[in-house]
Amino acid sequence: MSSDSGSIIENNMSPQAPASSAVKYAWFVVCLLFPVALLNYLDRQMLATMKSSMVGDIPSIADRADWGLVLGYFKWTYAILSPLGGYIADRVSRKHVIGASLLIWSAVTWWTGHVTTFHQLVAARAVMGVSEAFYIPAALALIADFHPGLTRSRAVGVHQAGIYVGQILGGFAGYVADSPAHGWRWAFTTCGMVGVIYAIPLFALLRNPERPVVEMKTQKQEGGVVRGLLGNRNFILLVIYFTLPAIAGWVVRDWMPDILKEKFNLGQGKAGVSAILFVQIASLIGALIGGTLADRWMRYTPRGRIFTSAIGMAMFLPALFSVGDASTLSIAIVGLVVFGLGWGFFDCNNMPILCQVARPELRATGYGIMNMISISFGGFGDWAFGALRDHHVPLNIIFGVFSGVALLSVIIVLLIKPKPDKKP
Repeated sequence: MSSDSGSIIENNMSPQAPASSAVKYAWFVVCLLFPVALLNYLDRQMLATMKSSMVGDIPSIADRADWGLVLGYFKWTYAILSPLGGYIADRVSRKHVIGASLLIWSAVTWWTGHVTTFHQLVAARAVMGVSEAFYIPAALALIADFHPGLTRSRAVGVHQAGIYVGQILGGFAGYVADSPAHGWRWAFTTCGMVGVIYAIPLFALLRNPERPVVEMKTQKQEGGVVRGLLGNRNFILLVIYFTLPAIAGWVVRDWMPDILKEKFNLGQGKAGVSAILFVQIASLIGALIGGTLADRWMRYTPRGRIFTSAIGMAMFLPALFSVGDASTLSIAIVGLVVFGLGWGFFDCNNMPILCQVARPELRATGYGIMNMISISFGGFGDWAFGALRDHHVPLNIIFGVFSGVALLSVIIVLLIKPKPDKKP
């Protein structure tokens, strides 16, 4: 009798053990990718917060429009190659795409610390775009693969938290640039070396999920990228929704340290921290809250992630108005905090919403297409903002337009009709 009981207990527990192991590894994947997300966005933010030191050290950067081109070339390369990066991740191996991306990122970050001319810096940023075009689509698709149920938004939110932590750390880079013992070149060189070291355990521990045989057999029957994505009404709406708010997001990320420095007569270090620290902490909190809210809302309606994202977008309206009209640094910071909370709600739900409108084997490609459109407009936005500021266009007019775009985005996301998540 005791032998039979033991056998029954063993048989009842055996299906649960693999499931428990799978859940643990699913969250382990998020933990492995967290530092990569941090590094990817650390270098972007360092570029913004150390702008004054870099411009002073590279005389061939003539004006704000030139700096806008430095920012823009990264985004345009990133944009053009994002669909290719996503396609390769979908068709070949997400693990290998992520590992190669980190190695290239590390080499280019090290190189950035050694450039001496405007054209060298533009070239370095363009090659950096190649690296990062391959990371985000593959990483988010991999997370979505391992989190098929009601943890998807939370898992993406935790990964995006790595992005915000990287931006927060990058916000302090102005102090490093001002330090006689270090400087902006030291910051880029050191980050590149850290990336090379981390690539080794990342590649050893990361693995691809097993794709179901049924899914692979039905891929050819259901069509490829053109039919599955470009002919998909919901995907087109998601691309538009993903693009419009990102224009304001890139300007806030890339130009806000310079805006606060000039408007409130701040030092480079304080301007960088004021522009980055509060908004990124708020974004981190927003991503975690928004991810949890969206997953819980999904228990009641397949539009739970749509509604959560729309709430975040609605926060953009008062936030952008207050940033544009701020008469004091405190008011500007309050606006940036509200913007950050809304961005977190928006950011953690884009890939989960994509998973509800596109098939699994098209997720990385789909996100790559979204990146291509969004970042292309973001690059032009960076350049246009610099040109408008050179022509002394008031900030309240520029950010007022951004607020109108945010209102349009709320309408667009509510038009998306997602499918329910499949049960894990």
